[in-house]
Amino acid sequence: MGPLLILAIVSAYLLGSVPAGFLLVRFYTGTDIRAVGSGRTGSTNVLRAGGGKVALMTGVLDVLKAASAVWIAQRLLPGNEWAAVLAGIAAIIGHNYSIFIGFKGGAGGAPTIGAAFALWPPSLLVVVPLGAAVWYFIGYASVATMSFSLILTALFAYRAYVFGGPWQHVVFGLLAITVCLWALRPNIKRLIRGEERLVGWRAKRLKQAGAGAGDTSGRR
Repeated sequence: MGPLLILAIVSAYLLGSVPAGFLLVRFYTGTDIRAVGSGRTGSTNVLRAGGGKVALMTGVLDVLKAASAVWIAQRLLPGNEWAAVLAGIAAIIGHNYSIFIGFKGGAGGAPTIGAAFALWPPSLLVVVPLGAAVWYFIGYASVATMSFSLILTALFAYRAYVFGGPWQHVVFGLLAITVCLWALRPNIKRLIRGEERLVGWRAKRLKQAGAGAGDTSGRR
């Protein structure tokens, strides 16, 4: 492992470690996001702690920091796909386990999208709408987060097999899945128990059903 590769990986981890959600929520609300909801610093928990605008800013910054980590690796080691892949994974790990806030962080969804975008920009046109559909219609933010890396792995595998794209990008997807599943272990347990928080269409339907039941009981 050469010095430039080490530099690329270390800088990627440090970039990924920048806790955008933590900083933005603290700035806008004065709250420590680690004490809110899941305690994570990703946009889903930021939405609970700071609202939609802050969550959107967090998501964009988390995408950009991982993309920047890959771009730096590509600049340091042009044509080295392994360096770009490892930088992307290091950024995701940094996001999930930030050295700046006691190795706390998010679940890796946004930085996975950002790193994939830097590896192959058209991936954004596939993973964002499909991931948003999973979020809205299946109704679990954690499942949507897991779906990002699954969708990207399938996309990169198809591109590699059909169009001769880099197989290293498939490895990126598989590693991203591994990192994501590890971070989401508590959510997976809640999914199995049927206790995971609903979002999207299913959450709206449940809320409407509850309101309807309340109206019915009120008329009795």
